[in-house]
Amino acid sequence: MPTKKAATKTAKKAVRTSPAKTTTKTAVTTVAKKAPAKKAAAKKAAAKKVAAKKAVSRKATSRIAADEIEAELESPPAGGTSLVIVESPAKAKTIGKYLGRGYTVRATVGHVRDLPAKKLGIDIDHGFAPEYVTIEGKEDILTDLKKIAKGAREIFIATDPDREGEAIGWHVEQYFTQPKRHAVSAPIRRVMFHEITKDAVHKSMAKPMEIDNKKVEAQQARRVLDRLVGYKASPVLWKTVKKGLSAGRVQTVALRLIVEREREIRAFTPVEYWSITADLLKGQQPFTAKLHHVDGKKPEIPNGAEAERILKDLKGCSEFVVTEVKRRERRKNPSAPFTTSTLQQEAAKKLGFGSKRTMRLAQDLYEGIDIGIDGATGLITYMRTDSTRVSEDAANTAREALRAQFGEEYLAAQPQLYPSGKANAQDAHEGVRPTDPTRRPEAVQKYLTADQFKLYQLVWQRFMASQMAPAVFDTTTVDFNIPLEQRTYLFRATGSVVKFRGFLALYREAREEGDSKALEDEQALPLLELDERVPVRAITPTQHFTEPPPRFSEASLVKELERLGIGRPSTYASIISVLAERRYVALEQRRFFPSPLGETVEKVMVKKFPQVFNVGFTAQMEEELDKIADGEIEWVRALGDFWTPFQRTLNDNDLDALIGEAYDLSALAQEKCPDCGGRLVAKGGFFGPFVACENHPKACKYTRPIKGEKKPAELTSYLCQECSAPMVVRHGRSGDFLGCSKFPKCRGTRSMPTGVKCPKDGGEIAERRSKKRGKAFYGCENYPNCDFVVWDKPVAEPCPECGNVGAEAKSNKTRGTFRKCLKCTNEWDVASPDDAEVAEVA
Repeated sequence: MPTKKAATKTAKKAVRTSPAKTTTKTAVTTVAKKAPAKKAAAKKAAAKKVAAKKAVSRKATSRIAADEIEAELESPPAGGTSLVIVESPAKAKTIGKYLGRGYTVRATVGHVRDLPAKKLGIDIDHGFAPEYVTIEGKEDILTDLKKIAKGAREIFIATDPDREGEAIGWHVEQYFTQPKRHAVSAPIRRVMFHEITKDAVHKSMAKPMEIDNKKVEAQQARRVLDRLVGYKASPVLWKTVKKGLSAGRVQTVALRLIVEREREIRAFTPVEYWSITADLLKGQQPFTAKLHHVDGKKPEIPNGAEAERILKDLKGCSEFVVTEVKRRERRKNPSAPFTTSTLQQEAAKKLGFGSKRTMRLAQDLYEGIDIGIDGATGLITYMRTDSTRVSEDAANTAREALRAQFGEEYLAAQPQLYPSGKANAQDAHEGVRPTDPTRRPEAVQKYLTADQFKLYQLVWQRFMASQMAPAVFDTTTVDFNIPLEQRTYLFRATGSVVKFRGFLALYREAREEGDSKALEDEQALPLLELDERVPVRAITPTQHFTEPPPRFSEASLVKELERLGIGRPSTYASIISVLAERRYVALEQRRFFPSPLGETVEKVMVKKFPQVFNVGFTAQMEEELDKIADGEIEWVRALGDFWTPFQRTLNDNDLDALIGEAYDLSALAQEKCPDCGGRLVAKGGFFGPFVACENHPKACKYTRPIKGEKKPAELTSYLCQECSAPMVVRHGRSGDFLGCSKFPKCRGTRSMPTGVKCPKDGGEIAERRSKKRGKAFYGCENYPNCDFVVWDKPVAEPCPECGNVGAEAKSNKTRGTFRKCLKCTNEWDVASPDDAEVAEVA
């Protein structure tokens, strides 16, 4: 026993000894060694004997000490630190700074456990019990967390404050407490940080709670539901379209929206109509009035002949007489602070950011940015929310800052708290706002990247504007009634003038195609009085055609998903990115176009599972997940209600019809098997659909690919950069490309050239695709030595200005089709895209 006590004291002394003290001892020893040589030599022999004896003693002591230390770590000491577990290292760094030395803050780096990757992992017959496994690469993280937890006084799980974060926290808790013989003894509590500032962190730590098992069950139900649909529906795509495709429960519904919109556009038949506009002038101020009524009814001008008839009637009118003036005051209130959805929409419209990019930047701003003296600080509140609520403290702080900047008259009458009116809003969260309203964007600009600054400025301006007074407009409607012998025409001019800017002094919402016109965008009218005569400068007819609904942009798709109740704040960005990554859609000119593959997947999935990939059903499932989180229904019951009807559709009875949906098989009826003369039929296989003889596989072995025999490679004049052999046109997943004719001996490939030369170095311009979204762009083949790129396809047309052969084929709604020279950027109009001769590959 005395030996053990002595060893324990030695071990504790060794643990307490700091690196600084060790360094000091080493330094003293080094100085001693610099003593005179004679003195050192005299002591050398004696020192060796003593050192040998001490070495044996130290080894024995060290072994005992190590055992004692290990034993002490097994049971938590009374003075241990508190362990705080978050999701990201950046968040851990910020929170660790606020909590100080008494806390150890560690990150899970996202999810740590999930369903297995290579099997279903769900016991359907026993209450849909999930089989969770540690995600590959997270074993060391969990081991380290548990090791620290065993020496901790208490454990706080501070994962993100939403269902996904709750589930991650629950998985960590399960790992700490199961199996019981290796369980952590320290109490485990849950804390939520809706914003990462010093005060908010300390307030949350002072009010710990238990993990909300209902939220965990809701997230678990979503994960199990998505796995069941993905694992059971995807094989249908493999057998009918091609191997390797996948069907997501929510993503397929979003794809359906995009494909159905594209079908509407294709089926749309434009109808011609005309409008008549009068250009008027009072003093030096021009304005316009539109033909509003003909004989008291809305004008119908279907063609140019009718427009000419109206112009003929009005030919003698050199002045319009004011017959009615209506003036009224209108107020426009500021928008509420951002939710996840509105943040993504506005960032897409105003900044051109995709949803995934917006959420990544918002995550950075939430978790903390080093802003100099204050260190790492969270700049915005939690960004995954569908609530607009604002705390009274935040509203009052913003009002004080606004009062100093703009004056009392620019403040709303009272603090605007925007209580959420949505039944399923996560009202525990606030809207997305700056954590400190007095922290102006320009004050932190030097610490942020350009994109971080733009997003923080957007959030700050929107929130501050939400506490400002409404904008006030004077709106005026002026009627010009023109009674003629033939008919009576009524022209109307409408306009508005900003009487008081209010919140518009700070913030103005962005608009895109399909959005209604804003009050502030109306024309300004001169002061007009009753019976006043106004000179007419011209009366102009304009031809129009009715237009189909616009294709979805990222902003309008997110808005539609939210309107229909599809997905939740944390899922919008992933829905869109998955569709692009799987090449089901392409984003061109900031609009979604379904790819042929995407249209095929949508047709097959909707025909096979009409009730599952349905807007109404998907929205209903989201409501049920909300009810699970609120404790209104059991998660197993909700999954059972889904699984029973879904299971009935899981058969191969209609594979032929589904293959017919995916491919045009009309010519197959006329074909005969080249081996035995039997009929050819489409069949579904594990590696995709194929065509086979009706007698296959018993009496005949003939099969061929569903799309017909492969086309022979097309030889070109381009030479392989690897071996100088001729290259051929090959067909790949992303389209045509050039490959070496000696494949597989040589694997040289090139992007498909356009036949247009680079204006910088004369290299070939070829089509490429971005890695993230698969979006097509065109760049010089000499990259990275040449960085020339354009988004629109180059065509071999000479520039009328500089004579260079090569221009971008551009078009927009306002201007139509036009060209832009690749060299001098000169622009010129063309009649139609067909007039351009696109260079062909030899």
